[in-house]
Amino acid sequence: MPPLSPLRSYVSGAWHAPTDEGAPVRDAATGEEVARVSTTGIDMAAALDHGRRVGGPALRELTFHQRAGLLKALASHLREHRDELYELSARTGATLGDSKFDVDGGIGVLFAYASKGKRELPNDTVLTEGDVEPLSKGGSFVGRHILSPLRGVAVQINAFNFPVWGTLEKFAPAFLAGMPSLVKPASQTAYLTHKLVELIVDSGILPEGSLQLVCGSAGDLLDHVTAQDVVSFTGSASTAARLRAHPAVVRNAVRFNAEADSLNLSILGPDATKGTPEFDLYVKQLVTEMTVKAGQKCTAIRRAFVPAELIDDVAAAASERLAKITVGNPAGEGVRMGALASLEQREEVRRSLKALMDVGAVVFGDPEQVDVVNADAERGAFVSPVLLRVDDPGRAEPHQVEAFGPVATLIPYTSTEQVIELSARGEGSLAGSVVTGDAAFAREVVLGVAPWHGRLLVLDTDDAKESTGHGSPMPTLVHGGPGRAGGGEEMGGIRGVHHHMQRTAVQASPAVLGAVTGQWVPGAPRNEGTHPFRKSLAELRVGDTVVAGPRQVTHDDIAHFAEFTGDTFYAHTDEAAASANPLFGGIVAHGYLVVSFAAGLFVAPEPGPVLANYGLENLRFLTPVKAGDELTVTLTAKQITPRENADYGEVRWDTDVTNADGDSVAKYDVLTLVAKEWNK
Repeated sequence: MPPLSPLRSYVSGAWHAPTDEGAPVRDAATGEEVARVSTTGIDMAAALDHGRRVGGPALRELTFHQRAGLLKALASHLREHRDELYELSARTGATLGDSKFDVDGGIGVLFAYASKGKRELPNDTVLTEGDVEPLSKGGSFVGRHILSPLRGVAVQINAFNFPVWGTLEKFAPAFLAGMPSLVKPASQTAYLTHKLVELIVDSGILPEGSLQLVCGSAGDLLDHVTAQDVVSFTGSASTAARLRAHPAVVRNAVRFNAEADSLNLSILGPDATKGTPEFDLYVKQLVTEMTVKAGQKCTAIRRAFVPAELIDDVAAAASERLAKITVGNPAGEGVRMGALASLEQREEVRRSLKALMDVGAVVFGDPEQVDVVNADAERGAFVSPVLLRVDDPGRAEPHQVEAFGPVATLIPYTSTEQVIELSARGEGSLAGSVVTGDAAFAREVVLGVAPWHGRLLVLDTDDAKESTGHGSPMPTLVHGGPGRAGGGEEMGGIRGVHHHMQRTAVQASPAVLGAVTGQWVPGAPRNEGTHPFRKSLAELRVGDTVVAGPRQVTHDDIAHFAEFTGDTFYAHTDEAAASANPLFGGIVAHGYLVVSFAAGLFVAPEPGPVLANYGLENLRFLTPVKAGDELTVTLTAKQITPRENADYGEVRWDTDVTNADGDSVAKYDVLTLVAKEWNK
């Protein structure tokens, strides 16, 4: 593959070529120059301004569902071009398996956020959070939290180890929230991120300004961030601390998310002795985490805690597996582990190893040399997998020094209490795992180490076949960790979307709050007239209401429902027992009989625009219903959500069933699918 130099940046709506030669970036396996990077000539302030003026307004015009649809379209487009990304990824030292982890993982994040956006967010530009809060006795003053996208740019400074996944896992929640992104990849692997962004820009799928790329130094980028911007960083703890303390970040209270150093642990349970499935799972996972991406994963296992009596067995089994790992150029057949990202990274790993070797012994590997396939071991950034062992778990170095490569340290422990205490000495980690078949041990360890970890995997024979493994963050769960791990959270499903939005408490009358949120609020006006079930989605309005009833509940109704359904609970069938119950004081109607009668009252029987009832939510039975009580139901259109690319939408109906005294006996939401148009 010919050199790609110089890499262009995509800013202010155009590709920008650097005005100088830039710094060389080399193939991790061969040492050949791949590209050059430089940001000379880029106006960083103008790039941020472009995102705010062009990208932000274009995104905010779209609903959450429309943004989700674009994410899905983008994911499908990139999936069609992933072979191009795989090919270039090999130059970062990644094997095909490593490349799939990065590329397919990133594309998977786009699909995941597209799905969650459609399922969990409204087809609207307004997002509410929590319930309506009553703020007065009379109900004329209420409050609710709304979330609106920040009016700035999500500045994303990424690490070298995941040039695709690291970009897309930050971009997806920001885009879904309605916030444009400016991506600054690490220079060592910027050429792969450049190819990714080139594919995205050429697709024409995204609104202009929603994604920009800066290849090379960040320069004065952070000098221009404002209170409406968000900065997300992945890299070393020292760099994170420096960026977090940047004057503009501090002065403007800029939201800053960091994912930094992490001495992740894996704990083998005392029950998992040699010959058990859990023992084999532990060893296999340890070796996998050491060698995938040549150990250059922020979630890789660094501290392998093992019961003292099992450490020899684990060392022998892991060494046997490691001996089968072929290191070399990813282009070589049978290569299981590629190179580190750069020669500088190799030297950094060797420096860290020296500190660890001062207190521990090498069980497997040689930090200074390694046999490689189809490559020059010195020109390429190759290093052997290195497994160490310490006999004194109290030494500081294994809990403080991270060799960011194919390196792990076996550490013995003698009790549950000790391993929990030792875990905390890492001062905060992104991920940990516990491999055990003992649920009681798992519970004690998980609760003990959770305050120091962002994510914990408990691995056993039940979940092993479907588990994604120790080192695989999931877009639906938070990725981040406390303390030295950065103190931040990324992804986390809709939590990641909220990070790019401002939460605002709105206090108003029910009518005004309903107008702001687009959802009917109890106490707001209702619109009675034509039965709302006779209205198509185009005609239906929030607040449209039908009041139906009354219907009297009889003894025969209760007895028949009990016999017909088989629900003969004593409160519905035994007068003496029901009278003795202080909650009922006599036979009462089934709650589901009340719901059934309510449906019979409000349903319009003729064919019409209501296509289906697909569920109830938030159902509560509030007042017992006895024979002789009369029920009335008030059904109000609460929220209307048209579906993109479908001829129907969803309608949420506020349902209030009351007795003759006006007391609510049941409250719930009815969910229906309603045609957008209906020929009457």
